[in-house]
Amino acid sequence: MKHLYVTALIALFLTSPLAPTVAFAQDTPPEPETVAEAPAPLIQEAGDTELSDFKWAARVLVVFADSPLDPSFSDQIALLENRPDALLERDVVVLTDTDPDARSPIRTALRPRGFALVIVDKDGRVMLRKPAPWNVREITRAIDKTPLRQQELESGR
Repeated sequence: MKHLYVTALIALFLTSPLAPTVAFAQDTPPEPETVAEAPAPLIQEAGDTELSDFKWAARVLVVFADSPLDPSFSDQIALLENRPDALLERDVVVLTDTDPDARSPIRTALRPRGFALVIVDKDGRVMLRKPAPWNVREITRAIDKTPLRQQELESGR
């Protein structure tokens, strides 16, 4: 009899308008799954991209050539693909431009002749121009010498 009395009180309490609302897990709509965006690839076509798009966000390494078949261009891309982690650690984005006739905004701003490797620091300043391929070790050493990179290392990014 006691059980019946307790059950009746609980039923009365739960159906009462004064009863606190209780949310059950099955009554709540499922949370939409958040899909993590895949990181952008290290090497991208320059296209209509402008250097100002990367200001204070990333260092830009631009590889120019008059043709994608240029041996220096192929060598440079191979060198960069061998050690991408060192570049990603330094917030480097690699842009390629192999079509001088397209007159992309980056080509117009940097005005390369033939093959060129250009590194632009986060502040938008051109820090290095090279007419021949460089390996990742040489590139990262040049980046590590800049005041902005020194500041990042001191702040313990």
